Amino acid sequence: MAAVAALQRPDPPSVSVAWLIGIARHKLVDHWRRGERERRRLAAVAPDQHDDPWDELLDTSAAYSALARLPGPQRAALALRYLDGLTVSEIADHLNRTVRGTETLLVRARAALRRVYREEAA
Repeated sequence: MAAVAALQRPDPPSVSVAWLIGIARHKLVDHWRRGERERRRLAAVAPDQHDDPWDELLDTSAAYSALARLPGPQRAALALRYLDGLTVSEIADHLNRTVRGTETLLVRARAALRRVYREEAA
């Protein structure tokens, strides 16, 4: 998809095997980075953390479960924003969405997380 999108630009690059391999390599690196971010997010909300000051305010087991129950795009948006510290525009780039759409996604994701968390904690 990235190669097709690049070829549709006004000044497309010349197609070569090296160019295609470069695109594939970049996509693979993006995949690995997403996986690593997911591992960090899961480690950040793992229920076995006992020295976390949030434990007094937040049931980490319920938060982890609530986050896991959210749809993928909402879970990704929340993790990128609050665990990875990305800006809304950076999240929009990662998720291939508009900035406005990403803002809406974050609002809905926060509301869904609150609702699911309350259900889990009850």
